[in-house]
Parts: sequence; structure tokens; C-alpha cells
Amino acid sequence: SFRGESHHTARWPHEPVSFEGRRVGVIGTGATGVQVIQEVAKTARHLTVFQRTPNYCAPLGNRPITPEEQRKIKASYPKIFARCRESNGCFIHRSDARSALEVSAEKREAFYEELYGQPGFAIWMGNFYDIIIDRRANDTISEFMRRKIRERVLDPAVAEKLTPRDHGFGTRRVPLETGYYEVYNQDNVTLVDIRETPIRHIEPGGIRTSAELHPLDLIVYATGFDAITGAFDRIDIRGRDGRRLREKWRDGPRTYLGIQSAGFPNLFTLVGPHNAATFCNIPRCIEQNVEWVTDALVYLREHGRRCMEATEAAEDAWTQHVYEMANLTLIPTADSWFMGVNSNLPDKKRTFMAYAGGAPRYRERCDAVAAAGYEGFTIE
Repeated sequence: SFRGESHHTARWPHEPVSFEGRRVGVIGTGATGVQVIQEVAKTARHLTVFQRTPNYCAPLGNRPITPEEQRKIKASYPKIFARCRESNGCFIHRSDARSALEVSAEKREAFYEELYGQPGFAIWMGNFYDIIIDRRANDTISEFMRRKIRERVLDPAVAEKLTPRDHGFGTRRVPLETGYYEVYNQDNVTLVDIRETPIRHIEPGGIRTSAELHPLDLIVYATGFDAITGAFDRIDIRGRDGRRLREKWRDGPRTYLGIQSAGFPNLFTLVGPHNAATFCNIPRCIEQNVEWVTDALVYLREHGRRCMEATEAAEDAWTQHVYEMANLTLIPTADSWFMGVNSNLPDKKRTFMAYAGGAPRYRERCDAVAAAGYEGFTIE
């Protein structure tokens, strides 16, 4: 019924979209919403941000790279890739072996400040090892990030609305930003907390909450995606006896190594559920997945076999291992797409969707299975 222009971030038009001089509403403040908001605010006549759940956003730290720097980086590719291979997330960042609780408050604060000033995921992936497994350790970094929000947002009431209180830092995807919090210091930006004033409906003139109508010319829906399993569910994948994969995974995915699911021979679910890729530098994990599957196919060909299928016993054991690794962390304490939570799909079950043991451990397990003649798979 909205008479203006509207776009979902997943279906963005190929033609340029102008925000200049327009009243724009953005629904959502996840990783994509944050990127949209900080750009729209530059030229919009007025930007209204509709937020349900605030996140801990960290500075991206992007800057131009000189030709000389580019040459040095490219010459260092072998070292960079080797370093990525050794880290839990396949980034250049390695977790600090110290506990956040074993250093003095002064040293801890200085370390957090250093990480906050580094580009990329340094503050998430290069932090003390226990911030994601120990609640007291996590409290220290969470409070640091909350303080940063208060420092950057001038209005205390707005800063509080932007401050997460229901989850710890790193238990949800950490959006990276460039001047995101400063956007809320602009006169042309309004933050609407839809937990306080829920959206009632979209009408021709804009978005109506329980409090008022927000007149808009353009609406951007940054409402997220059906992460991890969504791409598989949208395809009518059928296995033995015509069983649909989406039906098997209705109550949560079940896989072996995050690569196959029993009952679906020769279906390799690259970068899918129960894989290390969710918490990984995706290109590096794609490489591992593809190389492993390629080696498996070569093995089949060399042995004159045509079919490879995970056994139910192996699938049960791996799925249980995935849950056990998850429960060693604080990630299950938060509602997020890591946990399969999607309020747009009320029937979707809350269950851990990824592998939290780290890329090196995952790679070792996959290699051990291959070395044992693809143990846990039926090969025919």
C-alpha cells in the first residue's frame, strides 16, 4: 500500500538509488542495515531508523591503500594465507592466549583500545581467548563497547537505545561500520525503537508505529536473510525415497562434517550448516571445502565407485559434537541467526547452525576422516 519507492537489501536494483532530498526509512540495524544507514544519512532530507535489536558495532577502519602497499601485500600473500590457515576464523587475527581476567584493568583497557583502532574483525577475532567462553571475561569487553557507544553518541537517551543489554559482545555477528554512531548526532536522523513503539502497518504515506505516522518517500527493508539453511530450503532437493532436504531439516540441520546429510547421496553441502565457514573468512573456508570434496571425488573415481553417502551414525555423532562445541561458548545465550533464530519465519526452530570449534580443528577432523578411507561414509 506504500505509494513511495521501496527496496529490500537482498534485491537491490542495478540502477542507482538516490536518497538526496528524500525522506528515507530503514528497517533493521544488522550488518547490512548499518552499512545502508551510514550512507543514506549523508544525503537524505531525513532518515528514520527503525531498530528492534541494537548491536555492538566496531570500526571497519577502511582507508585507501597506496600502490607501494599493494605491492607489499601481494608479495606477502603466502605468509598471509599461512597465517589465516592457522587462526580459528581463518583471518589474520589470532586470539590472545591470555585471559581477559588475568591482566590488570589498565592493561586490559589499553589492549581493547588497541584492538578498537585496528581494521576489520581484530576486536572480535584477535581478542582474549575467553571473551566468548567466560561470562565475566565477556562482561569486560561488552562494557568497553557500551562505553564507546556512549562516547560517540551525544544524546544519552539515543545512546542508551543503541546499547545492547540482552547479549554479550561477539555472541551475535559484529557489524563493522564507518561513522555509524555519529549518524545519530545529525539533525536529519531519528531513531525509532520498535520495541517501545512497534510498527503497526505500512500505509501510503509511510510507516505507522503505535505512537505516530512517520512520513516517508522511500523505505529500505534491511530485515535480514534466512541464513545458512535458507539457500538449501529454497531448492526442492530430494534424496532417497523422494524425501525433501527441507523436511529432514525442519527441526534443525543434521549433517556429517557439515558436508553431507544421510539419505542424500552425492549431495555435498559446501559452506552449509555445521560447517566451520560461518565463523570463518569465507574464501579460505570455501577453499578447504572444495579441496576436500575434490579429493573425495578423485578417491571415488580411482576406486571405481560412484556413490558417497554419510551414515546416520556418523551424522548423529557429528551433530552432537556440533552442539557440544557450541555449549562451550556463550553464543547460545543470544538469539541470533547463529542459533537459527529468524522472527520472519516463526516456525523455524532455535538450534545451533554452525561449527564453533574453529577452522583448524575442523580441518583436522575432515583430514582424519579422509585419511581413514572416508570413515563415516558409505561408498558404493
